[in-house]
Formats: sequence, structure tokens, C-alpha cells
Amino acid sequence: MTSPLIIIGAGLAGWTTAREFRKQDTTTPVMVITADSGDFYAKPSLSNAFAQQRSPAQLITTAAASMAKTLNVTLLAHTRVNAIHPQSHSINTSAGDFTYRQLVLANGAQAIRVPVAGDAADQVQSINSLDDFERFYTQLDPQPADPVATEPRRRKHILIMGGGLIGCEFANDLTQAGYLVSVADPAAGPIAALLPIQVSSELRDALADLGVHWHLGTSVKSVSRRKLATTDEHTPALQVELANGHLAQVDHVLSAIGLRADTTLAQQAGLYCERGLLVDATLQTSAADIYALGDCAQYAPGRWDTTGSPLPDGRTLPYVMPIMNAAKALAVTLTGQPTELVFPLMPVAIKTPALPIVVAAPAPGTPGNWHCVEAGVWHFVGSNDKPQGFLLTGPQTRRRAEQAKLLTA
Repeated sequence: MTSPLIIIGAGLAGWTTAREFRKQDTTTPVMVITADSGDFYAKPSLSNAFAQQRSPAQLITTAAASMAKTLNVTLLAHTRVNAIHPQSHSINTSAGDFTYRQLVLANGAQAIRVPVAGDAADQVQSINSLDDFERFYTQLDPQPADPVATEPRRRKHILIMGGGLIGCEFANDLTQAGYLVSVADPAAGPIAALLPIQVSSELRDALADLGVHWHLGTSVKSVSRRKLATTDEHTPALQVELANGHLAQVDHVLSAIGLRADTTLAQQAGLYCERGLLVDATLQTSAADIYALGDCAQYAPGRWDTTGSPLPDGRTLPYVMPIMNAAKALAVTLTGQPTELVFPLMPVAIKTPALPIVVAAPAPGTPGNWHCVEAGVWHFVGSNDKPQGFLLTGPQTRRRAEQAKLLTA
């Protein structure tokens, strides 16, 4: 019996790879293994679902069984992969051992957790999957307004750890949905690593006007249970102490500090990892017939040499467009036609309706500075005095295609 192409992970990277591979090859057996249900959903929708009044079930666009049938793949849902054995081309899972023709790691990333003191530190939550979102959604218990209620429900208070892209998206979404939201971040402004300081300040003010309360230049020190004589739905149950001494009474703490590539399986198998699982331009890892893409991968230029020496540089790209482009190139490589991945210009849309932002930033470490060329339009100008990136805010985000052409001309 022919060994299958095995894909570990049923997120956007895993399912897109299966779909693109089926466009190239309709007969080779394909197995998808995932620790969750395998239902397909758009992960970016997790950070704008509350304002749209969408429940976890409504975020699922295609059920796992339907995906498996349409793509003619064997799906092993709720299955853990315990080990990868590159030399024998096999894996060990909670459902047994399987050999593979080729193996694709698309197992994503894990939420970064920082040490927090306090007897309620275990109450800090992260949202990195539909299951995470469902737990958080259940605890918040969103309900439509009751027109005959004698008194309004108390607005629950959520403190978000991290004012990066995802933290700001959740802050905007939860505030629009009627919750009280505070954000704590050690940086001087939101999304400070990606945005010029003027745009960061503009976003801070736009979210503040919406109702977001900022705690910048500080971080969460501890999360404790409040010692109260009685506890009911009218009383926040947690007390958060910030590093600057500020105390806040909140109902929930949501950590949005960032993601770290999940390289546990890869490292145990002896694959070369840095910030992520290092792959070359064809998405091959340091082991033959093992490939990776998505949030777990670190994309490097060039190809592995015959000695398997580490490739230079490489970057992680936890966004949708890199995954889509990577899956298309990988699908061709998996058919036996090695295809190098070349990323096109990939602008990122930040889902903050209070101040919509589209940014196409240069590669990290690129020398140059951001310059405002007109209201809502910024260019990153490099050492050659030519734009190497652009940023648009507010109504100017409609000029995305125009600005993209400017950079590729």
C-alpha cells in the first residue's frame, strides 16, 4: 500500500496545502492529523466576532467531515502526534503509527505566556484557536439587550495584556460589543514594533475615543482573586496589579502578547529550529521529505546544501497571505517538481474599525524611515531614497492597490 502524504495540522496552512495539492494530484493518499475537530474557520475572524455578534459555531465555514470528503483525504481528528521519526519516514500518534511518503508540518504556533504572580494567574486566557475562543465566549456570555429589563446588565471589564496587532483588534472588537476594556503594554504606544510613532499615537487616541483605557509603559505584575464577603454577577472577581502599582478590578484577563512557533515535535525529531522550524526556499526542513509552512515555519532564502548546514537568516510570517502563497508553491513541490517560494508584496490589514490600517512593511532590519507623504499615507524610504513599504490609515486604505503598484513599479 502506498504511504500517504501526511499533513499535521488542520488550520489554514494544513487545509490549504491539502486543497492545493489535490489540484495537482487527485490520486495520492493524503492524511490530515489534527488535535482539534478539524473544522475549517478563518482564524482572523476570532478577533472581530463579538462586535458582529457571531458565536463560535457561526465562525465555522466548513465542517471537517465535508472538508475531508471534498478533498478526498483521511482525517484523524482529536489525534495527538507524539513523535516524528525522519529516518524511518514514520510518526507515532495517539491513533497508532503511520509511515509517510512526505510529511508537512502545519501545526502552527502557541500563545506566549509570561510569568504572572497572584493566586488567579491561572485565570489569564489566550485566544489562539476556535476552542480557545469558545471558552472565552462562554465565560463572557454575550446576550442581546433586554428591552423590558428593569436595570441594565453590568458591563464586564476585560483587561488585555499586550497592545500589539491582535491585542488592538480584540480591544476594538470587545469595546464595540459593549464591554469595558483596558490594555496594558510596556511599549509607549500600540503596535509600536510595526507602526511609526505618529500612527501608533493616532490608533491609541482612536481606540481611547471608543472607550479603551490604556496602561502604557507598564505590564501586568499579578492577577489575584478579590477577597469579598459575597460574590455575584455585579462584582468583578479579579484584581490586577500592574508593574507601576495601579490596581484594576476586572472580570477577565486576556493575554495577547504574541505567538511563538510550535517547534516541540520538530526539535525532538532533530530538525533544525531557530525562532521557528527553519525551511528553505522549497519549504523543506533539514530532513528529507519533511516540509513546513505557516506559523510554525521560519522562511529562509536559498536551499539546504549537501551537508545540511543551517541556512542564513529567515523570518516568521504569521499572516494569511504568506500561508496562501506558501501552500501553492509547496503543493507543486510535493508532486516532485521542486518549486521555490517567492513572496509577493503582502500588505497586512489591521482590523481596528476605530482607525483602519493597511501596512506593507519592509523586511525586519531594513535600513530607512517612515515618512508621511500626505494625510493617511506613509512610505518607508530606504537608503536608495525609494519607497520600500507603505502604510495607509482611515479612508486612505482604499488606495491599497495603487500603493502596491508604486512599490512594484
